[in-house]
Amino acid sequence: MSKFIFITGGVVSALGKGIAAASIGALLEAGGLRVALQKLDPYINVDPGTLSPIEHGEVYVTDDGCETDLDLGHYERFTSIKTSFSNNYTAGRIYYDVIKKERRGDYLGNTVKVVPHITDDIKKAIKAVATEDCDVVIVEIGGTVGDIEGLPFLEAIRQFRYDVGRENVLYLHLTLVPYIKTAGELKTKPTQHSVKELRKIGIQPDILLCRADRKLTNEVKRKIAINCNLDIDAVVTAMDVETVYEIPLYFESEGLDKLIKKKLLLNLSQADMSEWTEVVKKVKEPKLETMIAIVGKYTGLKDSYKSLIEALTHGGIANSARVNLRWVDSEEVKAKGVDNIMSGVDGIFVPGGFGSRGIEGKIEAIRYAREEQIPFFGICLGMQCAVIEFSRNVCNLSANSTEFDIDTENPVIHLIKKWYNPREGKIEERIKESEMGGTMRLGAYPCVLKEGTQAFKIYGIKEISERHRHRYEFNNKYRDIFTKNGFVISGVSPNNELVEVVELSDHPWFLGCQFHPEFRSKPTEPHPLFKSFIKASIKNKGFFPKLSG
Repeated sequence: MSKFIFITGGVVSALGKGIAAASIGALLEAGGLRVALQKLDPYINVDPGTLSPIEHGEVYVTDDGCETDLDLGHYERFTSIKTSFSNNYTAGRIYYDVIKKERRGDYLGNTVKVVPHITDDIKKAIKAVATEDCDVVIVEIGGTVGDIEGLPFLEAIRQFRYDVGRENVLYLHLTLVPYIKTAGELKTKPTQHSVKELRKIGIQPDILLCRADRKLTNEVKRKIAINCNLDIDAVVTAMDVETVYEIPLYFESEGLDKLIKKKLLLNLSQADMSEWTEVVKKVKEPKLETMIAIVGKYTGLKDSYKSLIEALTHGGIANSARVNLRWVDSEEVKAKGVDNIMSGVDGIFVPGGFGSRGIEGKIEAIRYAREEQIPFFGICLGMQCAVIEFSRNVCNLSANSTEFDIDTENPVIHLIKKWYNPREGKIEERIKESEMGGTMRLGAYPCVLKEGTQAFKIYGIKEISERHRHRYEFNNKYRDIFTKNGFVISGVSPNNELVEVVELSDHPWFLGCQFHPEFRSKPTEPHPLFKSFIKASIKNKGFFPKLSG
């Protein structure tokens, strides 16, 4: 039977519950256990797909096409798991499912209540990830204790210990222990009040992870332990570190894995942290460095590009290099001058996104990269902008995407009405050409690479699978004019209908892909495209490292 660890947070949001959950997963895996991770979000949206990335961060996409919270990216980067629809539930999705059952008459006329109907569905969702090949399920509860919308989730996990047995459930609470500079000391009251709030609901935490900018002294730990009804060894420092990839190592040094082993009676071996030690060494002691310009329109909140930032870091790890990022608001490129903004950059990266705002700035940055022979990497919308730039400035077409101009003379990027979904074994169909909220191509799709191309050399295999999240595609009517002008279509769908990868043969490194490779990159397994892009950028800077890949 699986054991369960429930992670809650108090005092303030953004303490790092997702990173903590992922790091605990990595630590338990290093000790030989099989883990699963799940995020339960209290907001009423059915899924994160329609949430603004500026407010909520990036939308992460799984192989099976689920749009999820960005914390699932942490789970996949830190552990060996592959997440799916079952790994992320929102309150909206739970309520929606319960209401559908009520409409069907499944409750036989009974009054439908939060307890037991909503809480039962939450518990059912948790148990769904506890498969036979899983030793420990780590469940992160979004939000903070005291949020009204989170109460059904906290009630569900309170009941869970009675359902599966006390020895099979562990409650871990993440709180803040701030250092007050004027007083010259760490303050424990926020943690005490957070635990008090949790105990009001009926949950006594078994372990406290105390987020602080310095290591907690035994005196501080003892004070927290006495006031929160815990043993002193159950108060663990979650100290700020230089890189998030250091957290599994720090938790191991704090003995968190041994504490979890004791409380859950786990058969846990000594953790082998050698792989994580090597990752951290490469991050903290780089031999080289490079400067990458990220030209986007969500630069106000870096979490909008969380997986991209991490994947670029992974590319640096693979090349023993520090990747410095210059954030460029695409709306300011033309106003300030592309030459000025791009001065000193070694590579230019244009990420995905939706809508027309800032598009011309992205196109101008791509033109600059192409003409100045600066390594360029475009993902999703970034690839589409590269297509538009090439059509205008090389093919001499008055061109655009129908996303930005429905009446454009040359729609080199457009909506397609039908495409084959290999996961479902059927044709997906968009209802209306103008449907902005219509069906997207979501999840993992296969791609066949053309031998001899840069993409083929980078991957080293002919057929790949990558995750997608987009509506618009390359217009096949323009394939001939593009290829005649030196544009290389190096990756297509198996039926040759969808263009997946494009590149330039007369450029040091210029590649765009319709998919999102950042979702498959890990610090221990950097994605080959990011590895190669960073290597090219280092070379552009003037370094010539003798590194593979």
